[in-house]
Amino acid sequence: MLKSQSSPNTPPAMQQASEAVLDVHDVTVAYHRRTVLWNVDFVLPRPALVAIVGPNGAGKSTLLKALLGLVPLASGSVRFWGQPLEQVRTQVAYVPQRESVDWDFPVTVEDVVLMGTYAHLGWFRRPGALERQLAQECIARMGLESVAHRPIGQLSGGQQQRTFLARALAQKAQVYLMDEPLAGVDATTTRVVFDLFDQLRQQGKTLLVVHHDLRMVPEHFEYALLLNTRVVAFGPVQEVFTSENLQLTYGGRLAALEQVAQAIQQRQKTP
Repeated sequence: MLKSQSSPNTPPAMQQASEAVLDVHDVTVAYHRRTVLWNVDFVLPRPALVAIVGPNGAGKSTLLKALLGLVPLASGSVRFWGQPLEQVRTQVAYVPQRESVDWDFPVTVEDVVLMGTYAHLGWFRRPGALERQLAQECIARMGLESVAHRPIGQLSGGQQQRTFLARALAQKAQVYLMDEPLAGVDATTTRVVFDLFDQLRQQGKTLLVVHHDLRMVPEHFEYALLLNTRVVAFGPVQEVFTSENLQLTYGGRLAALEQVAQAIQQRQKTP
């Protein structure tokens, strides 16, 4: 098993807990008697950049919500560093799908990013100068200074996505759960997001990212979780991201298999 990579800023409770960053055991989720996830079971032994891939309706978004306790589990358990989410909630940040956000809500970019600091404030404290400075730093990091005071409904799709990434950064978490952060964004935002991924990994953070472009997986991700209601495969990309596993995951859908074939060929050509 690979050794855990602890950051100097890792809270003591995490350093003393199980070396597995995430342990998902036999998780089953059902909506209206329809099973969405069935006996999902995997262990992430160390901080890593993880791609979660699978066809529409495979349960990818539901998995992130299950990890966050946003949907009830019919069975199973989730542990971060060997502990239930309630013990480490402030260390787990979430970036939802853009489609799930009410973009008409009357808040500015700065307001949204400042929300990321709330997790560490407690119930009765209001954001102060330090929190506002942190929010401004996260806004600058995502290249949003020029729109910081603009309502979120007036932003482009890429700017909206970067706003919620900046909010996650302001939480200063150890684990980031991201639901299709690259869906429908422009090339500039794509570069900014992957640069951010690289920076967070260098800091010892863990990222689980629902991702739809299979061609990018071998180039940018360390681990892959192939999901279609059940876990088809999980592990280092070079081991599990294969045509055979994609065939099992996507059920022979030609477009998906062509993408992964191209990605694998490209990886083989890279020295």
